[in-house]
Amino acid sequence: MTWQRSLREAVRSGLSVERAQLEPLAALRGAAGVAVVIALALWLTTPAFAASCAFGAFAAGIATFQRSWRPRPVLALTAGGGLAVSTFLGYLAAGRTGAFVALLALWSLGAGTAWALGPTSGVVAALTVTVMLVVVTLPTSVLGALGHAGVIAFGGLVQAALIVLFPIRRWGAQRDALAEAFATVADYARRLRHDPMAPFEPEPMMTARSAAAVTPRQARRRPAQLRGGRAVAERIRPVLASLADPALGAASEGPERDRARQLLGGAAEVLDAVAHAIRTGRPVRLSSRTAAALEEPEGGSPLTGPARRAAGRLTALLEEAVEEANGPSAADQAAVQGALLRPTVPKLLPLAVRAVRREMRWDSPVLRHAIRLSVVASLGYLLGRALPLGHGYWAPVTSTMVLRPDFSQTYARGVARFAGTLAGLVVAGAVMRFAAPGPLVCAGLAVCCLGLMYLLLRTGYAVTSACIAAYVVFLLGMIGVGWHEAVTDRVLLTLIGGALAMAAYAVFPAWETPRLRERLADWLEVTGRYTAEVAACYAHPADRRRHRRVREALLDFRSARLAWDQAVGRARAEPVRHRGLSPRASELAKDALTLMARGGMLLEAHLPPRDAPPLPEADAFAEAVRSTAASMSAAIRQREPVQAQLGSAGQRTADPVLARAAELVTEALEDLAHAVRAPSTAVREK
Repeated sequence: MTWQRSLREAVRSGLSVERAQLEPLAALRGAAGVAVVIALALWLTTPAFAASCAFGAFAAGIATFQRSWRPRPVLALTAGGGLAVSTFLGYLAAGRTGAFVALLALWSLGAGTAWALGPTSGVVAALTVTVMLVVVTLPTSVLGALGHAGVIAFGGLVQAALIVLFPIRRWGAQRDALAEAFATVADYARRLRHDPMAPFEPEPMMTARSAAAVTPRQARRRPAQLRGGRAVAERIRPVLASLADPALGAASEGPERDRARQLLGGAAEVLDAVAHAIRTGRPVRLSSRTAAALEEPEGGSPLTGPARRAAGRLTALLEEAVEEANGPSAADQAAVQGALLRPTVPKLLPLAVRAVRREMRWDSPVLRHAIRLSVVASLGYLLGRALPLGHGYWAPVTSTMVLRPDFSQTYARGVARFAGTLAGLVVAGAVMRFAAPGPLVCAGLAVCCLGLMYLLLRTGYAVTSACIAAYVVFLLGMIGVGWHEAVTDRVLLTLIGGALAMAAYAVFPAWETPRLRERLADWLEVTGRYTAEVAACYAHPADRRRHRRVREALLDFRSARLAWDQAVGRARAEPVRHRGLSPRASELAKDALTLMARGGMLLEAHLPPRDAPPLPEADAFAEAVRSTAASMSAAIRQREPVQAQLGSAGQRTADPVLARAAELVTEALEDLAHAVRAPSTAVREK
């Protein structure tokens, strides 16, 4: 993609407004937290101090709206504590420009590396940089700095207290995640009715698993509906694929296919009902038509062999899903032991250190983002001080909020920041010019803008920027800053800050396009391991440890596929020529590895019982898959000729499941080899 087209796509993305599910009660609660802090500060101190205090509650409120499975009060307290520390340190160094720039550079570097822990950590860490830049412009003593830091932390405490006192839809996010997982499996069943080889999108299952991780205290309190349903949905997925497969399950035409379509349609309706029950917290309600579709026909089922076994397993699993959604009867202690336990803060620290260490390499997007953020924040601060404009901190604040580890988000947010800020400043400036509100009215308008920002936070960054800009104008109007100064200066400084962020990415990029081959090799390796681990269960059915290995390999496969999808999405927006893996080759490679994973999924649908006789051919097939995947991965990384050398392993067997899986894996590896052997000359896309 050319630079011209990339910039055009960034403008379109930045100015787009998305439809999103609004949370008015949560937005009202977040705005109330800011209102409480401002009101107390106005009552006890000065408007200038109240403006400073508002930032703690404001940023803590933003933290609670981030996509995280941590308890919302914990997010608010963590954000408030981080803001307080950054503010206090900033005040200590604010009197000396060199010391403050050094502190700002180091703090920004640390905030950038926080992206190694996830997007929520990265966003909250960036907020601490912005608050440090804004609040320290108010002169004070060391004792006053402690007071400011304490009040900012108090803002986070207020937000946490309001969440505890006025909870809104407890466990709502976890319910939605689990319901979406069941709805995804239901959609998969519907697509299999018309396309027996339809792929399965695993991201909702990964989200549901992340949502299921809880602390021991949460495990004792979470609703019964959220305790075991995800595992049932996981087991239903391969059974659906096995039933629909034309070679292993029902025949492609005739009574078998009609019965398979009937079962798949009934399964979809049951899964949708389970999803609705989980989302609303009500019992599952099934229609008589759905129950009739799953019952055995009067004349007997036309299904035979593996298809009949799959139909029986599907019916049993659907009954289990309904029972789980209606609330399993399990003791609290059993619920705690069976839960995915989220690490506590002391246990989280070593994990965080290891995550950051993994990113300490020169080609890491996180490390490059941290360096860009550190340089741009420092340079923006110095530039803001040198320019003959008031509120020079607005330029580095804009750069900090715009910069992201990838190209598309950085440029789209830069456009959205400028357009939204301009709109917000014009509207708020017009109100200040023609209405001339007093300090109390300005405070009320600021809180209203903030509530609107919380409400529309997920609709687009341009809308969010407009609300924040209006909030700042009214907050400064509360302390007597002229509207014309706020509007004019901030338009120019926003433009400068956004340009700095965009220029920083262009000068020191972290392109994803050249790394696609590495991502593909990683995905191939874990796909081969998953398929091999499932096949090994047929060779060693009595070894129960292999089932755990299958689960671990499946999770690794999903993580690698998600990383691939995200990398391809970022690469498509980059103004970079491909280097050996064109967009068409990427699509073909994805189709091939999806087909390979389907072979493992069919094997998983018919895992043998512990007392089943071993299948020696499965061991040879597993070893062949491992070695072939490893050699092809190495060839892809080193840009060498790729050859699929699986041979006939697994196909010469009397077991129909293993034979079908071997056929799919062989076809997939050949397709993959063909995709990466395609001409790789760098061609600029038109």
